[in-house]
Amino acid sequence: MSERIALVTGGSRGLGKNAALKLAAKGTHIILTYNSSQKEAQEVVREIELKGVKAVALQLNVGDTSAFERFAAEVLSQLKHVWQRDTFDYLLNNAGTGLYAPFAETSEAQFDDAMNVHFKGPFFLTQRLLPLIKDGGRILNVSSGLARFAQPGSSTYAAMKGAMEVLTRYQAKELGARKITANIIAPGAIETDFGGGRVRDNAQINQMVASNTALGRVGLPDDIGDAIAALLSDELGWMNAQRIEVSGGMFL
Repeated sequence: MSERIALVTGGSRGLGKNAALKLAAKGTHIILTYNSSQKEAQEVVREIELKGVKAVALQLNVGDTSAFERFAAEVLSQLKHVWQRDTFDYLLNNAGTGLYAPFAETSEAQFDDAMNVHFKGPFFLTQRLLPLIKDGGRILNVSSGLARFAQPGSSTYAAMKGAMEVLTRYQAKELGARKITANIIAPGAIETDFGGGRVRDNAQINQMVASNTALGRVGLPDDIGDAIAALLSDELGWMNAQRIEVSGGMFL
């Protein structure tokens, strides 16, 4: 089997880092993006390389569409330099930020920031990277359990994820001629530093989530990284246009 290359946005920390490491452990080479911490990203690159595959880290703010042309050119340059290729196989649109504000108090600036990072960014980044995605490749977007159940304070974030779920189906339909699949994974609440680490560090929130989850605990990064690696495996190449929630059975 020829080498596989995955581009993981937001791959320097949290779920993106975990997914990158799990993909690398299965032999997939990694291009990861980071927003601000180059040092953190390079540490992840070293971790990945210890698994016997190649990795590079590139700076990208997914909320800034003006940077996408430059970024795509840099991706192509790295593909040619490191792998002697001009395409990659998997795109994981993972990068994101938390927003916790009641609907009645959400500002237009907060809304615009959430839209740029969680919907407009992935929309146009994927569009810009299409020439670099191999025919027969995969797109995996990231949603949230919050697009299915409602938790006060997450209306804007969840609405953007809902938009991504609809977009995923259209991507699957319109990219089918190139044999590119598009699916979306929806994690439940996970113990990471996301949103300031509230699920991980706030005992009250952690217990609330665990008590409302069929498997009786909060999700861990490994739960999602393993699922992403499985969803991008050859065995699931026929799955397309699907929303897969990986939440341990939250709010059933």
